[in-house]
Amino acid sequence: MPRYPTIWFQRHGETYWNAERRIQGQLESELTPRGLEDARVQALLMRPVLSMNPPCFVSPLKRAQQTAQIALGGRGYVTEPRLAEAFAGDWQGRLRDDVTRENPELADTSALELFLAAPNSEGFETFRGRVQGFLDALTEPSVVVAHGLLGQVLRGLVCGLGRAEMGALPNKQGCVYLLEDGAETVLEGRPV
Repeated sequence: MPRYPTIWFQRHGETYWNAERRIQGQLESELTPRGLEDARVQALLMRPVLSMNPPCFVSPLKRAQQTAQIALGGRGYVTEPRLAEAFAGDWQGRLRDDVTRENPELADTSALELFLAAPNSEGFETFRGRVQGFLDALTEPSVVVAHGLLGQVLRGLVCGLGRAEMGALPNKQGCVYLLEDGAETVLEGRPV
């Protein structure tokens, strides 16, 4: 299994489309009040990490940028195109329940499988390759602010998981996933 530098991964805060179970993919939706609070909690968790001055990489999508501005306390970061969420093709903007009603064979699949099964989607192998390319370029402990499915694949690659295991990973917001030595620790709650 490849070895990667330590990563502090943060999923963006809750958006209105997350709350509606609408497939965002690379489309945009604003953070909800809860999403703003998610980012504020991440800011508290990240304060000691940021004092070490690690490089920070953020998805170009607005919801991740907005989260990063709060969670990183105004600290500078690099916008990294490879960190954009999975492109969900023709199903972007649609309610997940409508898609599974029309495609009942997908009703019990993970969000990762559902999004990447969409007509004209990015597809798993392309998505995985994009995330792998980002990981392979990391040379030092880093902070990453991005998206749920991207986080599942990134975390899965670091931890040596297969595709199904990646899709089964939790997708919490308002926490920090610490990835080091091939293992994951979830940092959550308000630090003392």
